[in-house]
Amino acid sequence: MEKLHLLGPGRCFVEFGAGRGKLSHWVDVALQNVENVQFLLVERATTRFKVDGKHKRRDSIFERLQVDIQHLCLKKVPVLEKKKLPVVGIGKHLCGAATDLALRCLVESYTACCDGESEQPAPKRSRTDATEVASNNSADNEGNKEDCKLVAGIVIALCCHHKCDWTHYVGREFFKSVGLGPVEFHYFQRMSSWATCGLRETTTKASTSEESEGQTNDTEEHEQTFNKTESGSDTLQGILTAEERKEIGCLCKLLIDHGRIEYLQQRGYKAVLQYYIESAVSLENVLLTAVPSRSLIPEPTHV
Repeated sequence: MEKLHLLGPGRCFVEFGAGRGKLSHWVDVALQNVENVQFLLVERATTRFKVDGKHKRRDSIFERLQVDIQHLCLKKVPVLEKKKLPVVGIGKHLCGAATDLALRCLVESYTACCDGESEQPAPKRSRTDATEVASNNSADNEGNKEDCKLVAGIVIALCCHHKCDWTHYVGREFFKSVGLGPVEFHYFQRMSSWATCGLRETTTKASTSEESEGQTNDTEEHEQTFNKTESGSDTLQGILTAEERKEIGCLCKLLIDHGRIEYLQQRGYKAVLQYYIESAVSLENVLLTAVPSRSLIPEPTHV
């Protein structure tokens, strides 16, 4: 985030699927002495053992929104409606379809107010008035778009592609453009779990070790997810080797993620995928980052 110049003043960091809020906490720590910072923690479930009380910086304001991401319209959140702060969308353990819902929430619902959309119809004008103000309106709109940089960036650690859903998937246009549809997507979604089959063994060991409660909760969540995925019958179990299955799974995840990249690029963002941690630490180690394409930010190394 520092390399993307997103850790600046006058920002609102929106953490999707916030849970206990640990990601926002550490972003706040990284900000150090940066002033005028707002955090919105979005979580649909009631959360215990929140780390909200550990925030010691007076310049940071934390607010929680208990709402499902698909029902969230950021431009109607009072603090954003009032201050029009540039938003940085962040997320970790934002499983499957939740990532697509978060991207759509940022790109379509919040950025919409940047396009000069209004719930009130424009007043009628005579033809002479219309011609006189036409050039002024176009110039004003361009100026508003330039001044109203509402989404400063997106940083989401991707995971659990087997929990994606065609209904909410933002890369449907990309899939259709290459002759694929919901049936093929279903198979890619299911096979994507092969990339992280080893996570089940890792999380089982981790859950028995003496670790913090927060880490235990995270591993249990992923363990339950992968148990459900692997419990079904697999006719290819004896045909493909474990390494072949893993490679196919990684390709399926990459294909799904490429649809997300295409979605963001078509809407004016410079979006890339990159590894943010070694696979020995976590098999879910791919990060999606996006910044407005007009920004002169050097591109990170692609996956």
